[in-house]
Amino acid sequence: MRSVALILAAGRGERLGSPLPKQFLTLAGQPLLRHSARAFLAHPRIAGVRVVGEPEGCAAALDGLGLPAATPGGVTRQASARAGLEALATDPPDVVLIHDAARPLVSPAVIEAVLDALAAGAEGAIPAVPVTDTLKRDAAGMVGETVPREGLMRVQTPQGFRFEAILEAHRAAAGAAMTDDAAVAEAAGLGVRLVPGSEDNIKVTLPGDIARAEALLGAALVPRIGTGFDVHRLVPGRPLVLCGVALPSPLGLSGHSDADVGIHALCDAIYGAMAEGDIGTHFPPSEARWKDADSAAFLRHAASRVAARGGRIAHADVTLICERPKIAPHAAAMRERLAALMGVAASCVSVKATTTERLGFAGRGEGIAAQAAATLLLPP
Repeated sequence: MRSVALILAAGRGERLGSPLPKQFLTLAGQPLLRHSARAFLAHPRIAGVRVVGEPEGCAAALDGLGLPAATPGGVTRQASARAGLEALATDPPDVVLIHDAARPLVSPAVIEAVLDALAAGAEGAIPAVPVTDTLKRDAAGMVGETVPREGLMRVQTPQGFRFEAILEAHRAAAGAAMTDDAAVAEAAGLGVRLVPGSEDNIKVTLPGDIARAEALLGAALVPRIGTGFDVHRLVPGRPLVLCGVALPSPLGLSGHSDADVGIHALCDAIYGAMAEGDIGTHFPPSEARWKDADSAAFLRHAASRVAARGGRIAHADVTLICERPKIAPHAAAMRERLAALMGVAASCVSVKATTTERLGFAGRGEGIAAQAAATLLLPP
């Protein structure tokens, strides 16, 4: 069952009162849209992620994640969902999970519940939580009536469906005013199953929701620190890549992959903080497919493992140890590159360099070493 996530990021979020569309507002240093996209990218049962929204703004928010260009949205949420489904129709998945970008804290468990229901044969599945508060109808500022809450549910996203069925349902409902995809499915006669949602899967809608999301993101997470160290020999005939940036040099680093010591040390620090081995555990040098590989793929994987465990990278610090080349002129570009690969703000990344005062292999210019430390916030 090939599953694709379709993230809707075309709204204005006017109730939030922000001049910036809410999907581009930052939460813990990252746009809401980026948090949502990374949640699905990290899930092993999601084959791909597509986004609907203003292409330029989405590209900036998703930089470095390797996603296709966003599909422009429509005037309404329903129109945007249909635009995204039509874009997927050229290479249709078996099922599609439609998610609001403004729900940045969707958990792997909620995604899993929707996928499990579809795998079990449901035509549609939506996460929901029961209404627990007493409901009153507003009558010009006075209580008009008490509304029975029995059987009422608050629905969330992602909402999952058989792709062909929900595409046809949206085509049939074009121009109607429906607030979620389950309503479109219901109108087409599709059965929609309820699965457990999460109280933490909040939708950023009103002033104060960002602060609440910040609190939820930091709640119950404990700091974990890992360290990494790597060394590679300098040889002629190889490009020199450090922290994801190609540098002009007559010598490059020898190794099975591109031998980027900065990224390798940082990957080991991240894997170490998670107690998940080291870079060789995940990308064995004995495997031919990693020969001359871009180490960016290794760092993306390490970051995706953090996201898959419901955590985030709080800070990364890399020290390059070499006599040459000079690192300072390239440090800013290295920080930006590492930040993009990990999906964090550049302010969360440090890159610096030192020498060994011409002592040892680094001092003699025979190789370059790197050490790194990574601070993660992970569920206990």
